[in-house]
Amino acid sequence: MTDFQHGDWRVLDAGASAWFGAPSMAAGAALVRRIADLTPAGGPPDVDLRPGGVRVRLGPTDAEFARSVSAAAHDLGLTADPAVLQTVRLVIETADRSSLVPFWRAVLGYGPAGADGLADPSRRDPALSFHESPPRPVRDRIHVDVVRAPDAVAAARATVGQEPSGPFGVALADADGNVVDLVPGGGIAKEPETADWQALFAAVTFYAVDSPVRAAELAAAVAGLADDAGLPLLVDVRPDGVTIDSGKDLWEDGTGTATTGFLALAGRIQAAAHDLGLAADPTRPRFVQVGIDAVDVPAVRAFWMSVLGYRPDPRDFLTDICDPRRLNPVLFFQPTDASDAGRREHRNRVHLSLAVPHDQARVRIDAAVAAGGRLLPGGHTVADPEGNELDIVTR
Repeated sequence: MTDFQHGDWRVLDAGASAWFGAPSMAAGAALVRRIADLTPAGGPPDVDLRPGGVRVRLGPTDAEFARSVSAAAHDLGLTADPAVLQTVRLVIETADRSSLVPFWRAVLGYGPAGADGLADPSRRDPALSFHESPPRPVRDRIHVDVVRAPDAVAAARATVGQEPSGPFGVALADADGNVVDLVPGGGIAKEPETADWQALFAAVTFYAVDSPVRAAELAAAVAGLADDAGLPLLVDVRPDGVTIDSGKDLWEDGTGTATTGFLALAGRIQAAAHDLGLAADPTRPRFVQVGIDAVDVPAVRAFWMSVLGYRPDPRDFLTDICDPRRLNPVLFFQPTDASDAGRREHRNRVHLSLAVPHDQARVRIDAAVAAGGRLLPGGHTVADPEGNELDIVTR
């Protein structure tokens, strides 16, 4: 893997990744097509097309293929920026992993990953690992929101055998008391012209494909339409299909109603996909975000923006922070009671893990400390001003 530690590529998690900046979605889609033409015998990589660039993730390390992708990007005038690469994961500490895995697999719709984890089959939403730890009964300050199609939510509730609870009637809890809000989505409109799209906090659709070239054709069509409309989209290209995503709330007017501009764009994209002979699969999309309860929300929020390189949602009534490249989960913050000393001093069972390139770990640790955090014993975990932890890991 040492070949990937320099130049355009870095090793994160189990494979190598690169980010190539692009001035438009159409410019990024040109690289997606070049990658489709280069695809090795082992299968195509994961490619994430964004308004600002393209992320490419390889499975089994293949230095020669990586060099070919870099050459194609440079030929198109695209420049790599390894410093922005990162992957956010969820970690749950538990004394009994076997009692938790079935719950989270059902709620998230994930599959097994390695010896101790679960992962999104589309490799879009954050993976989940389980670490051994003594029991801790107090309710965590960190929880997860998951939005899926209504049928998937009903099936998950039946599998875990719980009726939802909580203030919004959507909360479920695993055997340790870790809470997830499992929210049923809906459609973005009643018109058949946008029937392929689901409202899952973001507006999302997924089209199965039978070849990398067909996936690249759809990505190029979406990129051109999005650029023309002036509406940025997230386009994730996988060996078996393409997910098209508006980003959280970026399709609606603040009341849950799709804007006229987005409805027109969604209809054009649906028509383009059907012209390519593609059909939507409503079972694949989901939305996952992470909530953190805090007494001093501004201070805790500032810490996480600094260490993750996230940006604040511009709406002043929200506490959301977002990855500027929309490649990692949204975080949001909720006030908690300052008088609840037990919960404030409790060490969470749930925490986040941040994988960064080896030459960025110290940068992130320094940013965390400068933003009011502290470095914990062991040298790779930082805590925010109220004790919520983040592992900073490299390979």
